[in-house]
Amino acid sequence: MPIEPPSAPSAEPGLRVVFADDVIAVVDKPSGLLSCPGRDPSLSDSVQTRVPRVFPGATGSILAHRLDQPTSGLMVVALTPAAHRALRLQFEARTVHKQYEAVLVGRVVGDDGVIELPFRLDVDHRPHQIYDAIHGKVGVTRWRVLERWDDGDGDNARTRVAFEPLTGRTHQLRVHSAHPLGLGCAIAGDNLYGDPTSAPRLLLHARQLSFTHPVSGEPLTFQVAPPPVFQRGVTT
Repeated sequence: MPIEPPSAPSAEPGLRVVFADDVIAVVDKPSGLLSCPGRDPSLSDSVQTRVPRVFPGATGSILAHRLDQPTSGLMVVALTPAAHRALRLQFEARTVHKQYEAVLVGRVVGDDGVIELPFRLDVDHRPHQIYDAIHGKVGVTRWRVLERWDDGDGDNARTRVAFEPLTGRTHQLRVHSAHPLGLGCAIAGDNLYGDPTSAPRLLLHARQLSFTHPVSGEPLTFQVAPPPVFQRGVTT
């Protein structure tokens, strides 16, 4: 089992640094923060712009991967160009292992399985993704039910699920959750594929990240539990 390195304090409010050394940092991104800046100046706040304020020596590109703006959880960032290249190669080779936790609206049928569903960008409704058996690229997701709860009338049924994406498609977990050929239950709070009023935010969290250190070659695993809003009965 990989040994988790000790945590490190953060100097940037709203972006907790879980681990850092001379070449990489692992951060816990809050929901609502962009991974990289948008084109509009009002969308400049992001992981990419905050990290250099914590690590002034960071040079070159830092993002090896991204999380959707409403998704919270673990990201690894590079502090040197060489580390960035090494991390990118790991993501491209699919040797980085990610686990997510989500709360879905409704009762998921079954306890575990693998979803293989082709989808593509809906060019008329960007960034929405749509199922397309002919032109879509297949996304593969392993899933497992963690907990089910229902507050009485059936309309408030929720299913807490662990996801392991085996591919890295845009909105993969959101599409695989919501589509009838997937789990048929949208992630709570999803404003693209479900009911945005069903939760105060998108209840999707990157809870575990495993990869190889780009310099030492040591296997690393980091874990961060989801916020309290993922727990039964918590609404804020």
